[in-house]
Amino acid sequence: MGDPRAVELARLAGHVADPTRASFLLALLDGRAWTVTELAAHAGVAVSTATEHLNRLRQAGLIRERRQGRHRYLQIADAEVAQLVEDLAARITPPRPAARSLRAVTAHEALIRARTCYDHLAGQLGVAIADALIEQGFVDQRTGLALTPEGMAFLTDRLGIDPQALAPGRRPLIRACLDWTQRRTHLAGVVGAEICRTLLRRGWVERIGTGRAVRVTPAGRRALRDTLGLASVQDDRLR
Repeated sequence: MGDPRAVELARLAGHVADPTRASFLLALLDGRAWTVTELAAHAGVAVSTATEHLNRLRQAGLIRERRQGRHRYLQIADAEVAQLVEDLAARITPPRPAARSLRAVTAHEALIRARTCYDHLAGQLGVAIADALIEQGFVDQRTGLALTPEGMAFLTDRLGIDPQALAPGRRPLIRACLDWTQRRTHLAGVVGAEICRTLLRRGWVERIGTGRAVRVTPAGRRALRDTLGLASVQDDRLR
């Protein structure tokens, strides 16, 4: 008999191997809860079709459902599923959108500059933050990524992250995530999530519309320059 793991791997791949379901998973990487209607509109399919695909993803354990009143919301099941989707997406060449409209091109460029990747920051901004933390000795990459004592002090004292949020747990404290547009590392794990949450809470970064794109605010440009030396954060982009 064959390896039973091969059967399960093929089954898992089958759940993802559909453009509509893959579109849902990529959309849900923004870490927020979407309604069936919103996901159907995003993928350009009927609500009934979206419901069938979402039920399959839910039964496979890739997404989870939350109900609030009469509304049904869907989210990525957990950080491990998000990591799986991120890792798969990083191995494809991101296509440039057809230049049908200035809006489409602008939206694509916004994702490249800065976006959320489940619960952490990605794009040029995410990579720049990772580089700065490494260069300043807050993250050690000699044997994989590790938060240094100086890094712990920076996160808690300078950024104001609760030390309890950085306590060891089931989720990795810090890990490298290959950015699918930059082909370089941005930070995931607890550290990446807490940095993203803190920058959003402080108003240093804000969401653009309802998608994954975010932008650095004027206050954020000053703060990132003062705390991490990111003097290149200008005009909502990193040069």
